[in-house]
Amino acid sequence: MLLDDKIYLGTSTRPEYLALKYGNRHGLITGATGTGKTVSLQIMAEGFSRAGVPVFCADVKGDLSGIAVSGEGKDFLLKRAADIGLGDEYDFKAFPTIFWDLFGRQGHPVRTTVSEMGALLLARMLDLNDTQEGVLNIAFKLADDEGLLLLDLKDLRALLVEIQGRGKEVSVKYGNVSTASIGAIQRSLLVLEQQGGENFFGERAMEIADLMRTTSDGQGYISVLAADELMRAPRLYATFLLWLLSELFEELPEVGNPDKPKLVFFFDEAHLLFDDAPKALIDKVEQVVKLVRSKGVGVYFVTQNPMDVPEPVLAQLGNRVQHALRAYTPREQKAVRVAAETFRPNPAFSTEEVITQLGTGEALVSTLEEKGIPAMVGRTMIRPPSSRLGPILPEERRNIIANSPVAGLYDTGIDRQSAFEVLADRARQKQDAEQRQQIEDERENRERSYQKDHEPSRRTTRSRSSRQTPTEAAINSLARTVANRLGNALVRGILGSLKRGR
Repeated sequence: MLLDDKIYLGTSTRPEYLALKYGNRHGLITGATGTGKTVSLQIMAEGFSRAGVPVFCADVKGDLSGIAVSGEGKDFLLKRAADIGLGDEYDFKAFPTIFWDLFGRQGHPVRTTVSEMGALLLARMLDLNDTQEGVLNIAFKLADDEGLLLLDLKDLRALLVEIQGRGKEVSVKYGNVSTASIGAIQRSLLVLEQQGGENFFGERAMEIADLMRTTSDGQGYISVLAADELMRAPRLYATFLLWLLSELFEELPEVGNPDKPKLVFFFDEAHLLFDDAPKALIDKVEQVVKLVRSKGVGVYFVTQNPMDVPEPVLAQLGNRVQHALRAYTPREQKAVRVAAETFRPNPAFSTEEVITQLGTGEALVSTLEEKGIPAMVGRTMIRPPSSRLGPILPEERRNIIANSPVAGLYDTGIDRQSAFEVLADRARQKQDAEQRQQIEDERENRERSYQKDHEPSRRTTRSRSSRQTPTEAAINSLARTVANRLGNALVRGILGSLKRGR
């Protein structure tokens, strides 16, 4: 029943498999809360790992962490294995796991830089409107032109202060930059920081290669992102996963149609990605999902309702596992019809009726068969997992993290010179120059005063040569204002940083 080139999912009137060579054709796991979506995700991740395929998934409720330790022979698991014909082939084992956490508490820290995130995704994370996004694009362009590294949020804050101080110059060169738009971005950055976003931006940035590790015996590592706390900031969660998906698309080479995926990416709570998303962003998601397949990456969306996924994206998801849906309201009834219509019909039953009758651990399964044709949908009893059902203990997690193949690589942050330090140094130099000029002006004033009393003819010539024109005076006044404003803002940033470090 267990085959080398397929993942066994469960049994309907026949064993139901997911063929590895179609694993990069993407997929969908849907169903109401408590119907078994997490277990389906777990057994699929196990199957890919056994086949040597690395997996990335988010642990939204905390109970997916059990994949890192061996399961136990509980009666209901053994009975399920016997009922579906798995029998003696059912084993218990732990799977190689790397735990990650944006906050660095339940796994290795996950970081990227502001520059790597890019203006589009950062604007989505900050919930900016079109005008504010335009200003953010100008900030990124200015940073590129002036060689300013944007690594963390304090770099971006310092750059926004710099732009505000140079408002007329920047507006003439790049386009209008209003104080109101900069203020709105700064307020959104404050909200992002309060949600824990400052932990995400910085160095060392995550290397995609560390998500694609395999063990010495050929098993794929399962990267589990602790997302129970992260879900309190759903926009941060969704944008992070979208960034990670786009990084995979940008960095991985084309491989065509491999015998098995290079990586499988599970996007849990997928509706958060599409809720209130602008059409431009959805179009880009559709494009990435469509093209990342040729990089050998399979993307599996996990959500409660197929209607949570836009139709253009839904059309690209070839492997489907549908758990029970409820149909108490008109919208829910429509969702059941939509879900039923996405399957290849089975003459043995009405798909629309069965969706509402499925029990926990049951699902309608349809995967791609030969030539990429969807199989006829089957009412399937999902196989029990080999790893533990439910969460692991804190001491078990700590032990796994300590012995992880990436232990020590990301655990300590790096704060190298970037825009914040460069702009702070530039402001100090400007202030020093202003102070030196002030001292020189005072010295010259004293000299002129002396000459006025003792050498009137020389006084007239010298005073003319040192007098500022109205234009020069205005320029110097503006420079002092910019320097003082930037210097004060950076002082506040430095104080904030010291407080956070305590």
